Amino acid sequence: MNPKDIGQAYDQITHLWDREDFDRRNGIEQHERAIAFVKNRGNALDVGCGCTGRFIDLLLGKGFSPEGIDISIEMVRLAKKRHPEIKFHHRNICEWELPKKYDFITAWDSIWHIPLDQQENVLEKLFSALNSGGVCIFSGGGVDEPGYHRDDCMGSEVYYSTLGISRFLKVISDLNCTCRHLEYDQYPELHTYFIVQKT
Repeated sequence: MNPKDIGQAYDQITHLWDREDFDRRNGIEQHERAIAFVKNRGNALDVGCGCTGRFIDLLLGKGFSPEGIDISIEMVRLAKKRHPEIKFHHRNICEWELPKKYDFITAWDSIWHIPLDQQENVLEKLFSALNSGGVCIFSGGGVDEPGYHRDDCMGSEVYYSTLGISRFLKVISDLNCTCRHLEYDQYPELHTYFIVQKT
């Protein structure tokens, strides 16, 4: 599946996040841990921002100036409705040229929808957009080898891919960044997140 297909799939399932009983604490503790490493609190970017606005709220509360990007036009519409004062971009992160440098970038549960052969390029783009001392938090599949699969458990078929732990760590190191934290935060599930700092 290409990113456009992913966006169209998510257009059909926004109701899973746009409801009162959604757990808005999901990922917040992990983001607070990442923010603790940040030296300056200027621009921030939420990649695959979705519609809940929970990370935007957190970043605003921590003194950042956030913006969001998502491939789903419906997610962007709902995000703008929730935060009309925030700039949201309906774009494909694989093609989008980031317009500025950031002190904090989150790509929580989003880059695993990027085609496997484009993940390294996207990570390079995100890390390169960090200011010195800036931090990126992203989640991925915590497996040993690169791989991908499709899944329709949410109602629409969605593509997932991962570079695997070793390759993620090599990319981080090759791009002059440091992995400050790696955790299987939902073990025994393979959901894994990384906190990366530009050195």
